[in-house]
Amino acid sequence: MTASTIDRRTALRLGVLGIATLPFVSRLASASDMSAAAPVRSFGDALIATMRAGSQRVPFSQRFAMLAPAIDRAFDLETILRVSVGPQWSTLPAGQQAALATAFRNYTVANFVANFDSYNGQSIQISPEARLQPSGDQVISTRLGTPGGESTVLAYVMRPTSAGWKAVDVLAGGSISRVATQRSDFRSLLASGGGSALVASLQNKVSVLSGGSLA
Repeated sequence: MTASTIDRRTALRLGVLGIATLPFVSRLASASDMSAAAPVRSFGDALIATMRAGSQRVPFSQRFAMLAPAIDRAFDLETILRVSVGPQWSTLPAGQQAALATAFRNYTVANFVANFDSYNGQSIQISPEARLQPSGDQVISTRLGTPGGESTVLAYVMRPTSAGWKAVDVLAGGSISRVATQRSDFRSLLASGGGSALVASLQNKVSVLSGGSLA
């Protein structure tokens, strides 16, 4: 797979996230503006460590526990979930909102662990420049791969929050967001079975991704 080719496995890696396709990018960030890259760099380090553990056949549950804190620090999962659910979020009972937040977090972590499960000398390179959007978000581009080998380009849309910069989207190939599919899937389930159906679906996906080791 070339850096510009997005295969099914890459798409699966990105199915956990997505808020919007990229609007017009106004300018490149200077080096002094690059604080948004720090969470991306930390998450990349954690992802490589998890991949190494996968190659050493560390149990899925342990790799899940390794990566979960890094995802909590790097991603604004609450915003991602709210936007993915859409206006119906505010109509859900508090208990269902809490259950969805837990199920979505578990699904997000499990998806990364399952799809980045082996290490063959890969490293993550982060672009020295961020792309700034009119909204104030910054897009941090990364390349995961081995020298001269296959590589995967991922771009993280970072947004300033009260807890620092957080990712609100991941873009395959630097531009392809999975938000439309996720929104469609979530809202279809909500329409047919309400919040409980979406919770059950996410829990089932976690079980499948983990080979049954996580419910």
